[in-house]
Parts: sequence; structure tokens; C-alpha cells
Amino acid sequence: MPKAYWIVRVSVRQPERYPDYLAAAQPAFEKFGAKFIVRGGPFELMEGHARDRNVVVEFADSDTAMACYRSAEYQKAKTIRQQYADADFVVVEGV
Repeated sequence: MPKAYWIVRVSVRQPERYPDYLAAAQPAFEKFGAKFIVRGGPFELMEGHARDRNVVVEFADSDTAMACYRSAEYQKAKTIRQQYADADFVVVEGV
């Protein structure tokens, strides 16, 4: 079964509060074995529209990636994130 990835582009509106989201999301990440491949960092926009941060999170498979997103732990964190940031968020299956 192929791995799956969260691909998230984030524009943080309140940087001083964004760590609240990261702390709240940590239990979900640990529970579902999330592995961060990209977590912010410098980037160069080649085409289209960019956000401030780009994040790629690897999971064992699509079911695990979806279970993490839908988990009570992550849903609580998502509510916090939405207060402080705007995001584009997709789950994609790898090859």
C-alpha cells in the first residue's frame, strides 16, 4: 500500500499564537505516526499563488492520513489553527 501525504499551504495571521495549534496537533501526529518531510523553510514560487508556509507530512497510507485528519485530536487542533491561519489542505496518495 503506498504512503500518503498531507500537503498543506498556510498563511499565518497571528504568528505569536500559531504555536498553540502546533502543540494541540502534536498528540494526533504522534498517534498516527506523522513524519514531517517539509515544515516551513525558504521556498521560491515558480508559478501560481503562494502562502507563507508549505508543509508535507508523510503517513503510512491513505487510511492513516485520513484517520489522523478526522481524529478528535486533530479536529481540536484544526479549530485552533483556523483562528490564527488560513490554509489549503489536501491528502494525496504517493506512488
